[in-house]
Amino acid sequence: MKKNSKRNNNSRVSNIESNSVDTEKGKKESQNNFVDLLPPEVTFKIFSQLDVQSLCRASMTCRSWNHVIRNNDSLWKPHCLTLRAVCQREIDDDVESGYPWRVILLRNYQKSKVKHDWLSGRYSNICSPVSLPEKIMYPMDADTWGEILEAEMER
Repeated sequence: MKKNSKRNNNSRVSNIESNSVDTEKGKKESQNNFVDLLPPEVTFKIFSQLDVQSLCRASMTCRSWNHVIRNNDSLWKPHCLTLRAVCQREIDDDVESGYPWRVILLRNYQKSKVKHDWLSGRYSNICSPVSLPEKIMYPMDADTWGEILEAEMER
């Protein structure tokens, strides 16, 4: 009987210890998460200093960061305006259609990279379609191909 009561006391002690460890762990996690502690304006200022890749990586850090980054359209707007230098028509059409800035960036990011390479002459000396890097090519509409053809004709 003493053994049994000793076990019960040990299990109670371990339950109390595990609960206090869980509470401490929760406190540490919330203390380490500046998004929950700082005013939204300060959090925005911090996240607005990140480039596109870092912003995407930060959004994968935890749920609260993802929520803040994903739902703050102002964080994505400057990056879209940077892409606009290459994809003005595409960005303007998406803005006019009412897409959020984050979605506009997702729709045009890869296209802008490929279009920039074409317009800057990276593929000017390609002898055959086999020479094109298939994995990075992006489907483009007729207007975009028209812009690329004009740039090639000017070279």
